[in-house]
Amino acid sequence: MIVNPEAAPVGSVAAKDEFGMAPAGFGLTQDNERWPWGQPASIVDPEQAMEEAINTLETKKTKKEMLKILMVGASVESLVEGYLFSAFQEGKFTPDVGLLIKGPLAMHIASIAEEENVPYRFFENENELDKDQMDEETFFRMMKDNNPSMFEFIHEKINADVRKGYAPQQPEPENFLNMPDSNEEVV
Repeated sequence: MIVNPEAAPVGSVAAKDEFGMAPAGFGLTQDNERWPWGQPASIVDPEQAMEEAINTLETKKTKKEMLKILMVGASVESLVEGYLFSAFQEGKFTPDVGLLIKGPLAMHIASIAEEENVPYRFFENENELDKDQMDEETFFRMMKDNNPSMFEFIHEKINADVRKGYAPQQPEPENFLNMPDSNEEVV
């Protein structure tokens, strides 16, 4: 055996083999029974999981803390995801059961907040419902390509309305010249 006197001492950071780590997917080959989520879930019925979640949220202490968290600006979405993740880690239910109760649980938390008159955000991102919306031009172009009979029907209906005098009017831009008089009653 040839010993290199310039080599880093065994066990030092410099001697660490860069390629000596476990390959990708190695964790999937290991036994995970020592973890609660590695055991069979204690709840397999989504209705039962939802019932337990509601019972947990209805305890006085949990409800009070949840409302505080909502009040400081956390979203209902983040509360639900946190609950589902912790319940999965504890082995209460599997991720698929958690996904099935995600929507109803979010609605339940929102209803609690509304009953208590606590302001809340539903989604973590404010514009979540507006994200990825199709504009009108793209909608009609796709309709013309994919459903020409419907496009022709709508096109003819719009033209008939225009001929009858029901043409859409552009809204008048608001400025100080067309503002209602302060003495006029605004309807």
